[in-house]
Amino acid sequence: MVRIIRALAHKYFSDDEAVILFLLLVLGTLAVIWIGDTLAPVIASVIIAFILQGLVTKMTSHGVPNLVAVILVFLLFLGVLVGFLLGMMPLLWSQLTSLAGETPRMFREMQAYLELLPQEYPHLVSMAQINNLYQQATSEAANFTQWLVSFSLSSIPDVMAILIYLVLLPILVFFFLKDRDLLVNALASTLPQQRPMMRRIWAEVNQQCANYVRGKALEIVIVGGATFVAFRLLGLPYAALLSLLVGLSVVIPYIGAAVVTVPVAMIGLFAFGWSSEFIWLMVIYGIIQALDGNVLVPVLFSEVNNLHPVVIIIAVLFFGGIWGLWGVFFAIPLATMLKAIFAAWPVHHSLPSEDQRAA
Repeated sequence: MVRIIRALAHKYFSDDEAVILFLLLVLGTLAVIWIGDTLAPVIASVIIAFILQGLVTKMTSHGVPNLVAVILVFLLFLGVLVGFLLGMMPLLWSQLTSLAGETPRMFREMQAYLELLPQEYPHLVSMAQINNLYQQATSEAANFTQWLVSFSLSSIPDVMAILIYLVLLPILVFFFLKDRDLLVNALASTLPQQRPMMRRIWAEVNQQCANYVRGKALEIVIVGGATFVAFRLLGLPYAALLSLLVGLSVVIPYIGAAVVTVPVAMIGLFAFGWSSEFIWLMVIYGIIQALDGNVLVPVLFSEVNNLHPVVIIIAVLFFGGIWGLWGVFFAIPLATMLKAIFAAWPVHHSLPSEDQRAA
């Protein structure tokens, strides 16, 4: 057993840089698990600044001074943020409350439809099973409605925390953009001067994560916007709420599209019934998903290393379990980072001889 441990230690941890990198990974993982929620505004600011840095770099490459580029990009970010808070948030909230009010009617229609199943398929479905299913669904709907009604009172501390984040977030984003080189150099100064492996990993991870994060943000906007326009033209209720769900669903490959199809189909069915409008809704929704997967994703992520679907699903489950929504969003770049680390990790395949150990 001791020999096996010594062989593994020599194979993977003979290099001092490998030991330091391993300790950094362990400390970073523990920090995310223990204080990730506390540092949420800082993490979110780093992510947003990382996305906006691409615009700053493009502007500086065309001769715009760095500070001017940072200010212009920051003002653009503020405009988008204010527009979303003042334009989209009230619409989303009104549609969410309207959906909560319509839920009882939807459940009554669902009950009327379900009660026909035992008559048509008596050997597969019984009336007792239908009643049990309806009672469970009604109970969950009542709990959701009650939570929505009491939200304004019970969540005042959460609302205050959100307001604090909205103040901190722009400030942190501005300084992360303005002092990016200063902060990166300060962090690098704490590491060993000779770090070829870390430099190689950083170069690959920086490129991969930058391409992924910026591409994913653009994909969310394009898919969500196209879905909103299509749903509004079709006259689908709660178009803004559903298009937001569809846009965010691209964060989780394979799983997100399958999950968000359920509310789209259910609301479409309640709104249009088994009609040509419902068929057109599902056809157009399917076309948007197909164009996203077969056209938009290859264009936006052509420079990102492909990962096996099994690896993606495992990464989503693992990182989402330890880091929540942020872990889900960054499951693929984190998996890419681990892939780059494993590829660059120094490996010694032979144990040192007795003379070498004596020396």
